[in-house]
Amino acid sequence: MSRFPALPLLAGALLSLAACSTTAPQHHVSPAPADAVVAPANAPNDNLNAVLWVQRSQEYRASALQTWKLAGAQLDAALTDGRWTALLPEEGGNHQSATLKPAVVVDVDETVLDNSPYQARLVSEGTSYNDATWEAWVDEQKAQPVPGAVQFAQAAAAKGVTMIYISNRTAAMKDATIANLRKVGFPVADDSVYLGLGTPVPGCKEHGSEKGCRRQLVAQQYRVLMQVGDQFTDFLQVEDNSLAARDLLLDKYQGWIGSRWWILPNPTYGGWEGAAINNAWSLPADLRNGAKREALELAR
Repeated sequence: MSRFPALPLLAGALLSLAACSTTAPQHHVSPAPADAVVAPANAPNDNLNAVLWVQRSQEYRASALQTWKLAGAQLDAALTDGRWTALLPEEGGNHQSATLKPAVVVDVDETVLDNSPYQARLVSEGTSYNDATWEAWVDEQKAQPVPGAVQFAQAAAAKGVTMIYISNRTAAMKDATIANLRKVGFPVADDSVYLGLGTPVPGCKEHGSEKGCRRQLVAQQYRVLMQVGDQFTDFLQVEDNSLAARDLLLDKYQGWIGSRWWILPNPTYGGWEGAAINNAWSLPADLRNGAKREALELAR
């Protein structure tokens, strides 16, 4: 049974209409609706606590360090087991072999690079994500590493493991992203290890920001020991971005989490947010906020 509760009549009707014409956002963060306006700088903001937690809390840093340390402790076991793979069978896992070079596949944003200063600017200015400001931020090459990520990547590279960066930054952002990664200490073997959104994969067509085709491309050259990300879509295809369907995916692949798949905390954006509002991103902000409130579970 779906955990998404019935909405009040007006909001529910609007959500239903919006769901017919929109899908989960394909951008770095949730895009603002077309009629978005700049809010007063001190107005309530859904992302204020989330960004503050990422930037200032010891608990966030501890969570990130914990994830990368535990992943590093698992790496030797994955390396020595020639049958080990972090890819699902349908995405190349069936074709993995001990003869392939070992690799770890990582997402970029909020997995190895911390973009919270960009999010903080949006909160401070009372604005929402848009492609132009995001592209400008990427060009600045100022993102710092997520705690623990550089240490893991350097240790993996020292063991002969190639770091592969599958990102929904666009293919056109390759140079700026690789420069940023190298600037803060990540090993980047060559340009081929960055697979941005729009990377062509012969014989496979991706839709939106799906990563499945790019994972299949990696599977042809590497044995993938681990995948690390901050979204379900960094590991597998999410065909139904609803709360109920996401619950089923989590239940199905719990055994992969903490062994083959490693998940970083990201409270600032993601598919979870869309799932809670039925992916109705075209709704005005107040109705989206109301839908989020309706999605809360209260003890009765």
